[in-house]
Amino acid sequence: MRERAAGSVTARSGPGIVNLEWYRTLTGPARHAFWASALGWALDAFDFMVFSFSLTAIAATFALSQSQAGLIATATLLVSALGGVLAGLLADTIGRVRTLMITIAVYSVFTFLSGLAQSYQQLVLFRALQGLGFGGEWAAGAILVAEIANPAQRGRVLGAVQSAWAIGWGLAAVAYTVVFSLASPTLAWRILFWLGILPALLILYVRSAVKEPQVYVETQRAKEARTREAVERGATTNPLVQIFRPDLLGRTLAASLLAIGAQGGYYSIFTWLPTFLRSARQLTVVGTGGYTAVVIIGSFLGYLTSGYINDWLGRRATFALYALLSAVLIVLYTGIPTGANALLLVLGLPLGFFASGIFSGFGSYLAELFPSRARGAGQGFCYNVGRAVGALFPTIIGALSASLGLAGAIAFGAAAYGLCLIALVFLPETKGKQLIAVD
Repeated sequence: MRERAAGSVTARSGPGIVNLEWYRTLTGPARHAFWASALGWALDAFDFMVFSFSLTAIAATFALSQSQAGLIATATLLVSALGGVLAGLLADTIGRVRTLMITIAVYSVFTFLSGLAQSYQQLVLFRALQGLGFGGEWAAGAILVAEIANPAQRGRVLGAVQSAWAIGWGLAAVAYTVVFSLASPTLAWRILFWLGILPALLILYVRSAVKEPQVYVETQRAKEARTREAVERGATTNPLVQIFRPDLLGRTLAASLLAIGAQGGYYSIFTWLPTFLRSARQLTVVGTGGYTAVVIIGSFLGYLTSGYINDWLGRRATFALYALLSAVLIVLYTGIPTGANALLLVLGLPLGFFASGIFSGFGSYLAELFPSRARGAGQGFCYNVGRAVGALFPTIIGALSASLGLAGAIAFGAAAYGLCLIALVFLPETKGKQLIAVD
């Protein structure tokens, strides 16, 4: 049974960066699914990134060391890995749409509660529980969009969804600049977290407008009917078990390594970026927001462009290109000499472009690597194992900063991208792959 793609337009040759043909292929329910996933991801980014902007104020409020501050981020990311795995399993069991609603509710509520924390321990707990929804939202939303997108346009559709992260990040930067300019730091960070309850309103839209992809519906019918083909292919087995069977184990391990490399490098630089700009580069609140804005603009462009390049060059070549250039730019950015802050603006845009843009390929690539019967489990597990191991990097950076300085410690994260190159040796090219209900 073939997936009913949301349009029959084929991709044109070349990247076609300004071509919005991909959006026109999304019609009716497919367009609602796209916007629900994109908005969910943008608001997920806002709820997550307000922590990075608030890190210095939080550390002052609770008298934390840099290692303790980094541990909060690590706890969030570690639990988000569990959230992603659970959400992937739920997406294969109760549906992509219902899982998306649950994850949005979780990250909204616990972001709000983080603003009420009265101790370091409470904050770690609330941020960790926020991670359940934070990790799960991407797993549910990415699968939902991958299954409704035209195969020839899938990379750029998922790239557009991924670009919503930069929008949420930008909203967090604006909120940080305004709130910290009007309120004392001890109150301002709490206000930012309280704003995190607003994404819960998105659940109303998802509930009323978004439908399950046809390929998922057909897969469920095959499972329920326990057809001979479904049983022979293992479609009735627990999806989390299926990704560790011999036919999928190699892909599961290699895709997890790819995610570890990309996320380890990303979290090394971006968790500590506001602190780096304030402490190592002596920028003001407004200055930090301005320099971060350049990186965010680069990220937005990187997300969008990477989607096109994925559909043009293919998944493997795009991942390799972005991994190499991300590593080089982290080293260059953190090595800018004292007094040469103008270079931060020059390198900030390409740093955001490549270090963020690499993620646009994950939604389409992981969906194409795993069959529909275990797509949620595969996507959720691999991406979020990467997040779990990548979560160790902020704490490592915080610990290393005592001896290497913050700039030198952040540069250490560039080594993570070498894992991406190793993983790609063991993964196939999947550009343009059709997604079918039972495969």
